[in-house]
Amino acid sequence: MLVPRRGNFFDELFDDSMLSKKDTKFMKTDIKEKNGNYIFTIDVPGFEKEGIDIELDQGYLIVSAKTQKDINDEDEEENYVYRERYCGECSRSFYVGEGITEEDVKANFKNGILTITIPSKKETEKENKKHIQID
Repeated sequence: MLVPRRGNFFDELFDDSMLSKKDTKFMKTDIKEKNGNYIFTIDVPGFEKEGIDIELDQGYLIVSAKTQKDINDEDEEENYVYRERYCGECSRSFYVGEGITEEDVKANFKNGILTITIPSKKETEKENKKHIQID
């Protein structure tokens, strides 16, 4: 039995109502603590390593990703019926504390997954207490 169409066939075929915009999140992130470090595992599928930027600003770890698809004459001549790939950027920020420096942050990118490791508790140098003799 055929189901009657309502509107555009491709709109129904590629309906993403189950993934409404407020439920869809770019850069889905897991954070775990292991061996005195926080480990951030961030999904950034479709982005290249060169398009990912990590910054520290006033205690915030800011991760941003940007992708640029070059549209050339061949693309304009093609007869696309539906396109989901896009150009764009996204970012997330996490408060990690004022004591974290760039040297504390380690990052690795492989197969669309960005892994960032930072110390969970930065050791502060203990002051050497000196006893002062009272005369």
